[in-house]
Amino acid sequence: MVKIENVSVTYSSINARVKALEDINLTLEDGRIYTIVGPSGSGKTTLIYAIAGLLKPSEGSVLIDGEKVVGPSRNMAVILQDFGLFPWKTVEQNIALGLVIRKENPGKIKAIVEDILDKLSLKPFAHHYPGQLSGGQKQRVAIGRALALSPSLLLMDEPFSSLDAFTRENMQHELLDLWHQNPMTVLLVTHSIEEAVFLGQEIIILSSSPGKIKDIIPNKGWGFREGEWYYKTAGIIRTKLMEYIK
Repeated sequence: MVKIENVSVTYSSINARVKALEDINLTLEDGRIYTIVGPSGSGKTTLIYAIAGLLKPSEGSVLIDGEKVVGPSRNMAVILQDFGLFPWKTVEQNIALGLVIRKENPGKIKAIVEDILDKLSLKPFAHHYPGQLSGGQKQRVAIGRALALSPSLLLMDEPFSSLDAFTRENMQHELLDLWHQNPMTVLLVTHSIEEAVFLGQEIIILSSSPGKIKDIIPNKGWGFREGEWYYKTAGIIRTKLMEYIK
């Protein structure tokens, strides 16, 4: 379980101090998918960084299973907007990277990487470099590298934002398929209301800067792209966002 308690984040610059997040309180239950939407500058990415231990809150704390987060944890993985792949490493080397850093047994690494290549339909591209891949393939590699670590918490910052609409929808379905095989806690930031409604069991809405949690909407229709609930929930979120932007 992830508990975010009274978290505020303030950035300092030469001319001013800017508060990105203010008094965030949030609990993420194990094995559920949460999506975050909010206006640009609402602190969505900042929240991901704070939970990941990549940024220290100015106030408050983040707890994972009761332990205060003071840096990146072995039990979490982060996927950023630009995929974060090393261009000089092959697909299989990129997927194996976290395991190599952990100094896992070479035989274990090989078995895990082969399994992920198979699950993500990347076997034909195992020896390709990122520059030889499509956007969707790069995203699969980034997801594969995260899954190789067997995380209990997966943090995703607009992971599909650079993909075309068709590939984006395919990747959303692939993410849900992988989650059903291995349910973990997922927190995904998106600018897309439709993506938030399709993927999120609960949808967190942030206000304009400084980002505050304005609503958490349960989403019983998650995983379905059509139907009355999907369109109704998308409409509710759109209306609320327009209110919070004003």
